[in-house]
Amino acid sequence: MTALAVEALGFAYGARRALDELTFELAPGRFGALLGPNGAGKSTLIALLTRLYDLQQGDIRIFGHSLRHAPRLALRQLGVVFQQSTLDLDLSVQQNLAYHAALHGMPRREAQARIEEELLRQDLGERRHDKVRTLNGGHRRRVEIARALLHQPRLLLLDEASAGLDPASRLALGRHVRNLCREQGLCVLWTTHLLDEVEPSDDLLILHHGQRVAWGKAGQLGDDLAISFARLTGDEALGRGHVREALRANLDPQARRSGFSREHPTEEPQA
Repeated sequence: MTALAVEALGFAYGARRALDELTFELAPGRFGALLGPNGAGKSTLIALLTRLYDLQQGDIRIFGHSLRHAPRLALRQLGVVFQQSTLDLDLSVQQNLAYHAALHGMPRREAQARIEEELLRQDLGERRHDKVRTLNGGHRRRVEIARALLHQPRLLLLDEASAGLDPASRLALGRHVRNLCREQGLCVLWTTHLLDEVEPSDDLLILHHGQRVAWGKAGQLGDDLAISFARLTGDEALGRGHVREALRANLDPQARRSGFSREHPTEEPQA
């Protein structure tokens, strides 16, 4: 069964189209990276996936349940970690999790069992009684992941989850989430604008001006993701001094013949 199916999704803010006929699928247990420059449509997609915005065109299916026709069943499969933290800093780790479980209507005994399981899985057992404000950024993100997984969703959305973390914490968080995919069969959609957060084995979707410009295994795009990304989006801010020449001389021709799908490629920048 497909974990996430986005079907001909379209959305507009008045006359401006934020998403245009977007279609892609993710399988259970896969880590999917959603990459794009500012204004690509990433935030709009997350808002539609979480029903912060109503669907205008197309549909979203989460483990077979239509977000348009069966939203409760679809959202029951979904856990979310937003870019901005929503933890209560003056409550302990355990109190934050217990409060979230109560909002989901979980019986106390079941909630406590799930909290214990997630504290163990996120390696937070020794921090359960610590106030959240005493935790570093990486541990706060782990608390948010634990909270998002309390109701046992099968699809986890992380929207710019590494924002504000130092490089070591970002690396550790990415490794941790990929382990959840491998060991727990969790499907993850991870939105980012940072190229170093994408690994070759990830499923990679690149958005530009609301359109899918590439979709497939990240490793099939070539050895230098920055160059390929710049070529597909025209975003020279990634390389400034070297991207323009690299686009001409160093883009791996083998990548063009790979199985990676590139829709609507942009022209190479002119000198």
